[in-house]
Amino acid sequence: MLSLPSLTDFETFRAWRADAGQWLPVAIDIADRHGLAVSAPRVFATGTNLVVALDDRLILKIFPPMLRSQFVSERGTLARLAGRLSVPIPEIVCEGERDAWPYLVITRVPGILGAEAWPALPEAQKERVLRQIGATIAAVQRVPPGELLQIEPRWDAFVRRQIEGCRARHERLGLPQKFLDGLDALLHDAAELIPLDGPPVILTGEWIPENFLLSCRDGEWQLAGLIDFGDVLTGWGEYDLLGPSAFMSAGRPGRVKSLFEGFGYAPGQVNFVVRRRLMALMLLHRASDLKAHVCIEGWQQKADDLFQLQELIWPI
Repeated sequence: MLSLPSLTDFETFRAWRADAGQWLPVAIDIADRHGLAVSAPRVFATGTNLVVALDDRLILKIFPPMLRSQFVSERGTLARLAGRLSVPIPEIVCEGERDAWPYLVITRVPGILGAEAWPALPEAQKERVLRQIGATIAAVQRVPPGELLQIEPRWDAFVRRQIEGCRARHERLGLPQKFLDGLDALLHDAAELIPLDGPPVILTGEWIPENFLLSCRDGEWQLAGLIDFGDVLTGWGEYDLLGPSAFMSAGRPGRVKSLFEGFGYAPGQVNFVVRRRLMALMLLHRASDLKAHVCIEGWQQKADDLFQLQELIWPI
């Protein structure tokens, strides 16, 4: 039986993963042992884990031992959301483990990856899709979390840890000094603004174009599927508005309005306090890097401090 190696750090794993010839035969062997046909397998080069389309219907995801938590998250979330959303998500076909590497075989959701389709969408269609994304975030958050509440870290511990490391993170990432100057005050406010003991909801943490699919019907673009649930946690619902706000809304009032109305907020609800909390959450996000992720042209010149920046990102 073909084996997977014992890798102890991410750098070694990434270098090994880059050569698909080292692991694709193992993936095909796993599929064979489950009696699954493999036709023109396609390796997905992006992402964190080993992912290969076995054919046009099934995908195999293999998780390295150091990312077992992503396997637990993906498996648990797909099971929890199954049959509960109007937007398609993958279905689990089978699961297993090879040399301490857990894996899932899931169905392939049809559609065009958001990262490919989004840039070319007309403005009205972008607003339409953002409204659907907001509504789908709300739909996910209406599903009782169940066993997902056991996923670590818990929300209160997560927020406290992110606050502790926030300044060092953004200094390292090169956030301009004029924004760092207001960071301590924002973090002080965050302790009061961000609920730590409210009813937790399911958070995917990454509502970004790489993690959803789109389709076009009669000239109308729509959300066609959700993928990748490896970073799920539970906590305060507004956290999942950060991805679309940073990567897709681009500070355009129509887009921001559509996203938040889809989520269930009227424009008047997104007041100064809500924007202040969103700004704090954006800086505390586990993948936060404003320089890389805020898709507003010239935002570093258009805002003089974090107060102006929150008004620029959420102009409603």
